[in-house]
Amino acid sequence: MNLIIDVGNTYVKLAVFEKDNLLFDEVGDTKNLAEEVKKIFKKYTKIDWAIISSVVSLDIDDIKALTTFCNLHVLDHSSKTPFKSQYASPTTLGVDRIALAAAGYFHNQDKNTLVIDAGTCITYDMVTGQGDYLGGAISPGIMMRYKALNNQTSKLPLLGKEPPIDLIGTTTETSIHSGIINGVCAEIDGIIEQYSSRFEDLTVILTGGDAQFLSKRLKNTIFAHSKFLLEGLNYLLDYNKR
Repeated sequence: MNLIIDVGNTYVKLAVFEKDNLLFDEVGDTKNLAEEVKKIFKKYTKIDWAIISSVVSLDIDDIKALTTFCNLHVLDHSSKTPFKSQYASPTTLGVDRIALAAAGYFHNQDKNTLVIDAGTCITYDMVTGQGDYLGGAISPGIMMRYKALNNQTSKLPLLGKEPPIDLIGTTTETSIHSGIINGVCAEIDGIIEQYSSRFEDLTVILTGGDAQFLSKRLKNTIFAHSKFLLEGLNYLLDYNKR
């Protein structure tokens, strides 16, 4: 069994796989990571490997604690990948994007795949049918845009994510919802169209915390897959065991 630990900008995601089967997953905060991991090992006693992927600095004690339970692989730019990276600065490539590219490769080998992760940031990662990872793009996520409007102005309120009532906002609040949500959808649809014009038979996979919220509002054909990053990390762990 494999334990997957994905430490993001906002939350930590934990999952247990037996081969390709997802047995358990949950979302929590990083403060209680060690305690949550101990609970998982008590329940799933056959876990013999773990992978940890983090876009933030980790407490070295948490890493040491994991090695007392099982073999541990810490994902970084030196980890083996099934794709050939064409990224010009591989040491700066986020581990979350490495995992998403790996998931795109394993799920859709021999085909052009664009993986869009709508979370704290919105990332775009392109893997070709020849197995080349080309890179992509990074832009602010939905809540980051709400916070930016509040932080960078003196009077605009901080709002929670809501679907816009109409394209035309008739109050400050509805104008903010329209601008952010319609703007994000227009961005994603526009980028998908640009990639589709460059790459034939393009498969687009949307994942991340806002994937379900956005999938109903995009005009392009996509596959929404909320566990895509976890699956990518599981694939990478098995790939690096060899």
